[in-house]
Amino acid sequence: MQRIRFLVSYDGTDFCGWQRQKHGPLKSVQHTIEEALQQVFQEKITLFASGRTDAGVHAVGQVCHFDTSRPLARLEKWDLAWALKPHLPNSISLKKVWLAPSDFHATLSATRKTYRYLIYNNQRSSAFLTRYADWVRRPIDINHLQESSEFLLGKQDFKSFQSVGTPVPHTVRKIYQAQWEWRKKDVLQFTITGNGFMKQMVRNIVGTQMMLEKKGLPPETLREIINTRDRKQAGPSAAPEGLFLMRVYYPQDLDNRCREI
Repeated sequence: MQRIRFLVSYDGTDFCGWQRQKHGPLKSVQHTIEEALQQVFQEKITLFASGRTDAGVHAVGQVCHFDTSRPLARLEKWDLAWALKPHLPNSISLKKVWLAPSDFHATLSATRKTYRYLIYNNQRSSAFLTRYADWVRRPIDINHLQESSEFLLGKQDFKSFQSVGTPVPHTVRKIYQAQWEWRKKDVLQFTITGNGFMKQMVRNIVGTQMMLEKKGLPPETLREIINTRDRKQAGPSAAPEGLFLMRVYYPQDLDNRCREI
């Protein structure tokens, strides 16, 4: 069996999320790509991704892998991204493909991830950003948001930002970066990098920060919420359309053993 690694971007608006589901009118991103791969490879394909994204959440740099029995010589001459294009909707695009060693695993080998969240801050809505940013009409104090972000850095128990869902062994995570900035004069961007994120953790962090800023509570209130380890003390989850999985990181030696095709 040969392991294939690929980088994919997708607009999550019209999907029920990454993970394959049995019920509901919308397909998952995973199921859609698996179907396309099975048409091209003419064999059963099971995809593994760096992590799940919720319904409506997007990805610029999702990393996946699967195994195939196709001969190596054929794979090396194959433009897989181009071969899959007719079988995928325009909202899904493969960007790069690699031959990967057997010890590469899209989920288990990941060491950190970067997410971004966009907020359109304007009195009037945008017809073009409605799928890709939350909309907030009132003026936003970015200094307040950035001050509260300082309390996210480091290794801490983030149970206060864990939504009910997939069980995890523990709720301790390490955050390396948490930065608010104006991307444009009316588009606010939050970038966060950590060694792992729980279900809806980033959206819960953003929603809590926005709640504190709106209520005029001191930025250090975020530290108090973290220390309670109580989801009920945190704010509501931010809307999914503003969230993007930007990049997934892997050990350099493992990256070096993946050969782009």
